Amino acid sequence: MSTATEPRKSTAKGKAPAGEKVADWADGRLGIYGLAKANMRKIFPDHWSFLLGEICLFSFIIVILTGVYLTLFFVPSMGEVEYTGSFGPMQGVMMSEAYASTLDISFDVRGGLLVRQIHHWAALLFVVGIFMHMMRVFFTGAFRKPREVNWIFGFLLLVLALFTGLTGYSLPDDLLSGTGIRFMEGAILAVPVLGTYLQMSIFGGEFPGHDIIPRFFVVHVLLLPGIMVGLVVAHLILIVYHKHTHYAGPGRTNNNVVGMPFMPVYMAKAGGFFFLIFGVITLIAATVTINPVWVLGPYRPDQISTNAQPDWYLGFSEGLVRMMPGFEWVIPGGYTLNFGLLVPLAIFPTLLVAIAVYPFFEAWVTKDPREHHIAERPRNNPTRTAFGMAWLTAFAVAMLAGGNDVWAVNFHLSINAITWFCRIAFFVLPVLVFFATRRVCLGLQRRDADKVLHGRESGIIKRLPHGEFIEVHEPLPQDRLYTLTAHEQRQPLELGPATDENGVRRPVSPVERVRARMSKAYFGEQAQIPKPTREEYRAIAESHDEHH
Repeated sequence: MSTATEPRKSTAKGKAPAGEKVADWADGRLGIYGLAKANMRKIFPDHWSFLLGEICLFSFIIVILTGVYLTLFFVPSMGEVEYTGSFGPMQGVMMSEAYASTLDISFDVRGGLLVRQIHHWAALLFVVGIFMHMMRVFFTGAFRKPREVNWIFGFLLLVLALFTGLTGYSLPDDLLSGTGIRFMEGAILAVPVLGTYLQMSIFGGEFPGHDIIPRFFVVHVLLLPGIMVGLVVAHLILIVYHKHTHYAGPGRTNNNVVGMPFMPVYMAKAGGFFFLIFGVITLIAATVTINPVWVLGPYRPDQISTNAQPDWYLGFSEGLVRMMPGFEWVIPGGYTLNFGLLVPLAIFPTLLVAIAVYPFFEAWVTKDPREHHIAERPRNNPTRTAFGMAWLTAFAVAMLAGGNDVWAVNFHLSINAITWFCRIAFFVLPVLVFFATRRVCLGLQRRDADKVLHGRESGIIKRLPHGEFIEVHEPLPQDRLYTLTAHEQRQPLELGPATDENGVRRPVSPVERVRARMSKAYFGEQAQIPKPTREEYRAIAESHDEHH
């Protein structure tokens, strides 16, 4: 029988294997064995929506790997050279070294064009993945205590991904990216008082200057990715520390996690999923061209490309500018305030911050200090779901406005009509979608309650002895019944009596009154359908027995 002091097995020569010695050395200094023992068997729940987070992580890894390869050949310089590469139509054209090196990567570096396209497509998928992952977390309430900080980390990753993408597709210095930089410079100049100082600091002089591409390169390759790697690591550490949320079901509570162990099951599935994502992105990159910088040529300040559109994740920012009328005020002293850019610059961060602070707003409304590890079905919190859909509607309208010229040309519509539609829809549609979404959620709650009480429709029609025709309903299995009734239904907060026990009027702050109204909007009679009670279920069951 072995004990803690029993010597390890040795080889024929009485010496431990070299690998074992290395492992012992590392464990004695880093504590790897204890850390692995505590976490290798950690349980992770299994649900298809959890793959959205893995898509983010694996896409980010692909972006880093391909970015390192591209960095070896890209020249971040705006020095002017004559192109002498293999792309015939550009022979003899004067261009920046950044643009010339991008053409060399595309046509002369082995595998360069494929890696460029993998990098770009993976970056797009990364932003899509973050966006969808955050929406999954939002609609299921997975941001509630203790995960508010992790929600902020995810939000920061989204914002940094937006700016990393902006600096990334600006590096080739082609006509399209140059137009985008020009647009950015105009937005900076619109900032009151500080605009000119910011512009000179960022560009190092008058537009376009000679410093913007080298500075964007440093920001894109070193600064932003470094911060994002730190946030990703912190995000994953908090996931392990807090444990992953899981959906309601038999045996699943706030105090346990039902799923598969990290090793070997989860790691095997995650590894296969990584190569699947890498393969799909590579297939798309090999068959679908993206950002063909050789089509429009190098950037020239006196030229502009038509149909100039940013990547999709910044399309809503351009849409805000296109929707805004070109109002200007000239204040005393000859200073001009350009509201055509100032208002969109204010709405742009407001839309993002509204999502960032929402978990704290809901915690304030509910006054709930408990931890939550069970993810909610969106239908069971109609008001939150309606808020999310209203936000997405505003985002979609701004995206539509960002491509108003493309819609007008391809569908033979009036660009003015599209612009005016977007201006009105940006304020009207989110309100309509809010109320429509809440009604849909309430309807789904009623359907769930009907399933619990009456069972599933079987499609079988039965005639009773007295001549009545009824449809036979099949009772739901117990696990399904539990899933449909496991959600919590909170009661709205009450302000209490207007006077205390001595008849003295109780002071109630305006903040508490607002909190009570918001709580009623979330959990009042008009915002949720009561769950079936045991008495109702038994009464229905007894009536079914009488029919049968």
